[in-house]
Amino acid sequence: MFIFDLFRSFLPLHNPAGFGVADFIEIAFLLLMAAFLVAARTRVAEYARNFAERTGWCMLAFALLPIVLRLLLLGRFPVPTPGVSDDFSYLLSADTLLHFRLANPAHPLHQFFETFFVLQQPTYSSIFPLGQAIFLAIGRLLTGNAWAGVALTTGAVAALCYWMLRAWISPGWAFIGGLLAAIEFGPLSQWMNSFWGGAVSSCAGCLVFGALPRLKETGRERYAWLLGIGLALQILTRPFESVLLTVSAVAFLIFARPSPRRTLLVALVPVCAALAITALQNRAVTENWTTLPYQLSRYQYGVPTTFTFQPNPQPHVPLTPEQQLDYEIQSAVHGPATDTLSAYVARWFSRIRFYRFFLLAPLYLALPFAAFRLRESRFAWAAATVLLFSLGTNFYPYFYSHYIAAITCLLLLFALAGLERLNRITIRGQAVGQQAAALLLTLAGAHFLFWYGLHLFASDQVLTAAVQYETWDAINSGDPDGRIEIHRQLAATPGKHLVFVHYSPRHAFEEWVYNDADIDGSRVVWARDLGPLENAKLVAYYRDRKVWLLEPDVRPPRLTLAP
Repeated sequence: MFIFDLFRSFLPLHNPAGFGVADFIEIAFLLLMAAFLVAARTRVAEYARNFAERTGWCMLAFALLPIVLRLLLLGRFPVPTPGVSDDFSYLLSADTLLHFRLANPAHPLHQFFETFFVLQQPTYSSIFPLGQAIFLAIGRLLTGNAWAGVALTTGAVAALCYWMLRAWISPGWAFIGGLLAAIEFGPLSQWMNSFWGGAVSSCAGCLVFGALPRLKETGRERYAWLLGIGLALQILTRPFESVLLTVSAVAFLIFARPSPRRTLLVALVPVCAALAITALQNRAVTENWTTLPYQLSRYQYGVPTTFTFQPNPQPHVPLTPEQQLDYEIQSAVHGPATDTLSAYVARWFSRIRFYRFFLLAPLYLALPFAAFRLRESRFAWAAATVLLFSLGTNFYPYFYSHYIAAITCLLLLFALAGLERLNRITIRGQAVGQQAAALLLTLAGAHFLFWYGLHLFASDQVLTAAVQYETWDAINSGDPDGRIEIHRQLAATPGKHLVFVHYSPRHAFEEWVYNDADIDGSRVVWARDLGPLENAKLVAYYRDRKVWLLEPDVRPPRLTLAP
């Protein structure tokens, strides 16, 4: 009778055990996977061990794996569409590059196009560095869609994580690291499903942390080139964090024996090239060789209040549970923006939980065993590097995972080093450590396969109910902001369009006014509604366009022909 009661409902609140449909599916999947692994463990392990020695083939396999897994989901989850301000700004930068320039001339009526993370004067340009935009431009050049660049860099992360780990741990464990990187930062990850990414900076870190030990051991010039390319890529992607990465690399080389100083001049070539490109972008965008576009934006616009911790504006109005949870998360990630030591320490502790983005939950149980490797100087240096990035980026009053993307491979290294150490533990002649390590990896694989399978096969009803419990995945789902439908409506209407965006007084951070690099040449121009008298100037400027009024705060957003 108990068995019947246990399965009488798939709704957790109606079930005596508190289990829901997602729990039953996950348990059944775990049992099937465990049975398969027990049956095939020996043969699979032997084949994987042999394949792990073939560096080139492994890198190719890992590069393709996340891309193929994401392409399999396209039937239900199409190519991501830009949705946040960072996405649009990076896409503007990529479009600018495809016009063979680093900045666009300011528009004569630029007041209508003011938006987040875009300069309007002295030039019309993105405020971000070029690193991410370069790969978006490559993706669009190769396939017609900028997201292809995101997919390529995500595949590169998995391949380069494996390559980096080969310099630190055995080929077998490096092979496992490549698999973990492919599933953690692959098809369900925010990095693969947005345009502001994190994969490019992660690739830069892999190149640096993989080249340094090889350079120390062999002194070969090619590793100096890879070191320089990694540092250059970080300079072009995350200028501030490139300082942290350079400090870490210099510290490693100072104590390296034998010293590879003679070959280091080679590494300066790509670094100097990256600095020159940055200076050229500065000159083109800000008209000053040393002023970054981001710096000019901060000077002109300040910091959006959404990026700093703000108290509840209506403390007398109680928050819903969902609002309270969001309030606590934003408080931890984005503040408080004060410079006191206690606030700095509190902010650092509150952000540690967000490092979960980089490791699947079961791997945290292996981390304590990595402490045994800290007696080795290079592992102690790696731990110091992680601490340097953690403390250095904590000066920001806000935090996102891509800020510390360069140490992705180091975080993965410590998890694998812990698993490797755990794997060697025996108790009374029994290989209990080997069994424990296998169990943790099985759980990590099951975690991914469960959620990936759910996205691939589950009905919309089941998926909607389950994804609210999904951890750190960010695959696009539906059209929550209504952007896709609005774009579809405009695409179906012939001719050229001018869309005035009218926000309600209670409008939040979501922005709709974003344009291509060539605003006047675009089929659709998005503009702020500045009132009838001002709007008439833009209507007169674009006499050949159909004029629309968009109200994005109506649900769903409403697009109507302007009177």
